[in-house]
Amino acid sequence: MNKTIPMTGVDAALTTPLDSIGHMTSFGGSLSMGQRRQYDQDGYLVIENLLTHDELAPAREAMTQKVDMIADALVEAGLIKDTLKSQTFPLRLAELFSGLDDAVFLKFGRSWRDRLPGYYHLMRQPKILDAVESLIGPEIFSNPVYNVRPKVPKVAAGAVPWHQDKSYWPDANSNPVITVWIPLVDSTHENGCIHLIPGTHRQRVIKYHNENYSGTAYTETNLDIVEREAKKRAIIALPMSAGSALFFNDRLLHSSTPNQSDHVRWSVDLRYQPIDQDPMSGHGAGFLARSRQNPERVATLEDWLAHRTEANGGVDGKSGALSGRAVP
Repeated sequence: MNKTIPMTGVDAALTTPLDSIGHMTSFGGSLSMGQRRQYDQDGYLVIENLLTHDELAPAREAMTQKVDMIADALVEAGLIKDTLKSQTFPLRLAELFSGLDDAVFLKFGRSWRDRLPGYYHLMRQPKILDAVESLIGPEIFSNPVYNVRPKVPKVAAGAVPWHQDKSYWPDANSNPVITVWIPLVDSTHENGCIHLIPGTHRQRVIKYHNENYSGTAYTETNLDIVEREAKKRAIIALPMSAGSALFFNDRLLHSSTPNQSDHVRWSVDLRYQPIDQDPMSGHGAGFLARSRQNPERVATLEDWLAHRTEANGGVDGKSGALSGRAVP
């Protein structure tokens, strides 16, 4: 069933979006003015090699913990005999699911959102927050919708259809929401890199439906609209090296292709927004990731693990800082 969303006050103002270059000039952070202009104009920005191998280590460790749990479950179910503990990070999960069908993979979810310390440390990574600060200012909320993406070879759930991220929260009064997509292995044409259509972030939520061919029920933008947009602006494929980061607006049309390699294309997508926006508590508890005004309110690891949105208060997505107003 196609879905279209009534134009809200936020959507109607997209000709002068909240993340326009006029607002960005007053922000600090690490981005140059040229980078801010590109993000404003095209709806995305790539920063090559933003994070080092060592800086990605906490996230890799969290992913490895999850793979350990999956391997143990597959052994217990009698589906495999060897947990492949000694196999390399890119290959292990691919080999665990080799010979198993898509339904087995999907029992563990098309993406993961476990509360493991490594993900908190990645979401609080100063290099990421410095870039985000350049786009939305220094009072930063880490949105509850973060995902670990194990794009396993030959699994239908690995291909993600054309969509806007905002189609997953169409009624949320949040603008802008910035997605930060980071590959933990090189993202290539072979293993299914991201494709996008620049400039499509200046539109309202576009008509979409839930796809019904992969078992994932991903949201999918209607094909006729994608074809129309692709005639106006060329589709761009974005191969990226591990540790690079793609920052993009949640209205930007994007997709990724199937993984035809022999290894997992590991990636994470994190999301950030100003603290005076809808915290989307229906999706879980996000957290206060940075505040120049009230740094003592920033959520610690212990707060995040307990689903508190900030230090000394705020549980399950509710807090003084994140209830539609600035930190008092």
